[in-house]
This record gives sequence, structure tokens and C-alpha cells, in this order.
Amino acid sequence: MSNTEADPAELLCSEQPGEGVTVLTPRDVPLGGPRAIRVRRTLPQRRRSLIGAWCFADHYGPQDVSQSGGMDVAPHPHTGLQTASWLFSGEIEHRDSIGTRAMVRPGELNLMTAGHGIAHSEVSTPDAAVLHGVQLWIALPDAYRDTARDFRHYAPPLLELSGATARVFLGSLAGTTSPVPAFTPLLGAELTVAPGATLALDVDPAFEHGVLQDIGSVTVAGATLATGELAYLAPGAGRLELANSGAEPARVLLLGGTPFTEELVMWWNFVGRSHEEIAEYREAWQAQADRFGQVEGYQGTTAWLPAPTLPQVRIKPRRNPS
Repeated sequence: MSNTEADPAELLCSEQPGEGVTVLTPRDVPLGGPRAIRVRRTLPQRRRSLIGAWCFADHYGPQDVSQSGGMDVAPHPHTGLQTASWLFSGEIEHRDSIGTRAMVRPGELNLMTAGHGIAHSEVSTPDAAVLHGVQLWIALPDAYRDTARDFRHYAPPLLELSGATARVFLGSLAGTTSPVPAFTPLLGAELTVAPGATLALDVDPAFEHGVLQDIGSVTVAGATLATGELAYLAPGAGRLELANSGAEPARVLLLGGTPFTEELVMWWNFVGRSHEEIAEYREAWQAQADRFGQVEGYQGTTAWLPAPTLPQVRIKPRRNPS
């Protein structure tokens, strides 16, 4: 998706009961062109810009789009990152400047690598009456941020665990490993915990982790999460427990990775390392330069999304607390 805000939001962050856990609270943001939908944005924020290399998290729906026409995000650019699209319900058509035309469907990962530059569009299909999912960005490390454009699709199998199910779309968890390659050590999984169940998972102690609440409610290290909230856990623990004391299933996304120590400059849909780079990316997009390529087959009313005006002050790097 396109980030419609020129400067990523300053969000809320609060300490909750439980040792070593911080709960990140999202805020509502309108997203995407003439048929905007509202999303709950959890990353980035002042006190927590990244979890591993995960640098952006939007959670949306369930939203009835049967009358509004759904999502229609015209071709827009990205640099220096990967986009990970994950749906719980609905269907979205993805087109990009590699020539990819693919569907985003529930329980299936669409991972797009922008690298040096890519453009893509996202349009929900006529059969998608309800949209519900997440849009995630992954920062590319300096050695790979100018890599070639790429697109991967993966439908992870449903794993039956004790009191829960899982789909592991990136990295390794519960004895299964995603075949999708990553540029830094990462974990991404959908977990559904049964009513009254506690799920205990062995995790990499070198990773920091985030638990993003979707439906129901789970307790993580003493913190009970509401819809759209994200529990952050620092590296060090080799075991993660999720408890569902409710009467309905609880679904979360588990994100993780080794701490990303490089400073990033994030603005609109670009990830760079300096204000000057961001200005260069914007100029190239406004000129419709070859850096991003062209998206073929998009049928929307707007041929492409122009970039916002750059701020009058220098865009500062975003960094995590030490």
C-alpha cells in the first residue's frame, strides 16, 4: 500500500504489566487514493521504529466494502524495502513494474522487493465484500537496499499446535521453515489460539518480537492486548507464551528479527539513509523515471499517485532506543 502521510505517525507507547513487555498503541490513518480505507498504524513511532527489520505495520478491517467499492491504490513507488501483504479476508489484485499480476488472498504471503525502485498498484476485486488484513514493510540492509526488483508468493501450510494453529510465512517457528528468502534474520507467522488455551513457543533469544493483536484478545507477559495493539518483547527470552482467556478464538501476527542497527530515513513510500536520497527518489518518481518502471494493466481513474511535497525541514533518521 501507499503511505498517504508524508511523515510517519508519532504513535502512543505505554508500559503495561509484565516484565520486559511494552505495548504499542496504533492510531487511525486514511489510506489509499480516491477510495481510502482506514487503517490502524502501529509502526513506526518515536519510541519504537522497528522490530527486527520490520519497519511499518498497518492493520485494517474487517471493513465492509461491498458498497464503497473497496481498495483502489493507483501505481506508486517504493525503494529500499520489501512489502509483505497478508489478508485474513477479501482479495486484492497486485500489479507491479516487473510485470507481475498476482492475487493477495487470505493465508497467502505476497512479498515484493523494491530494492533500487519499483512501482505497484493494489485493487480489491469485485468479489471482496469485506477487507481485513495487514500491510507490513521490511527495511533492507545497506548491502542489499539497491538490489533488483523481485516478487514472491507463498501459501504456508496450516500447522496444528497444542491449543492453536499457525501459518509461518517468513523464517522458522514450531519446527517449520518458510522457503521465502530474507535479507536479514526474520520471523513472520499468523497464530490462532483457542478459547481458554495457552500457547508456548520456543523462539530465537537473539530476536526481538512483536505480537500484533487481530481478533479476540491474548495476554503476553502479563499484558492483555486489544485489537490493533502490538506487544514488543526485547531479545533474551527463548520462550514465548500467549494466553487466551476469552470465549472466542484469538488471532495474532508474530513478528520478529535480530535488532536492526542501521539508521533509516523514512518518508512517504521511500526508505533511505539521508534527506538528500529521499529528495532524489521523489524527483525521480515525479519525473516518472525508469528507476521505478511502469505498471501495466491498471484500470483506475488516476494513472499514478504523485508524491507529497517535501517538508521544509530536513527529514531526520529514525532509530530505536538503545
